[in-house]
Amino acid sequence: MSEAKAWSLSRIHHLGVTVSDIDRAIEFYRDVLGMEVVGRRPSVKTDYVAQQTGYPDVELNVASFRISPTSEQTLEVVQYMSHVGESSNPATNQPGTSHLCLLVNDLRASYKDLAARGVRFKSEPVTITAGPNKGGLVVYLFDPDGYTIELFQPANSNA
Repeated sequence: MSEAKAWSLSRIHHLGVTVSDIDRAIEFYRDVLGMEVVGRRPSVKTDYVAQQTGYPDVELNVASFRISPTSEQTLEVVQYMSHVGESSNPATNQPGTSHLCLLVNDLRASYKDLAARGVRFKSEPVTITAGPNKGGLVVYLFDPDGYTIELFQPANSNA
């Protein structure tokens, strides 16, 4: 029998994604995907951020988004203005990478609209044929830095 912890997790607050060009990322997430910008900090250079990241005198350019006015969780995109690292391989089969899954109410229409805007996809929409999401539709797309975003339409649902 395990002992009770003095602490617990409660919910996801935000997902952070490092980007190479914050203006391009804002255009993509706001203008292409339709997310709402809820915070913008073009020059973050504080002691606590340097301690948190482990980079002395780091300067960040940060924007936060939410999917809808009722969303509690946010997406935070961060451009390092100093201590800039090399791009990593964001492929979903690489340990340590992640992807963001967004629910949509009409995946096929979303796919057509986004493809017409030049968004890169890994495939056309795929029907899920097994498992708990059987009958739903799914597709992977890429943000301007190659970060993977999954669009998911549950079966018989208006996500």
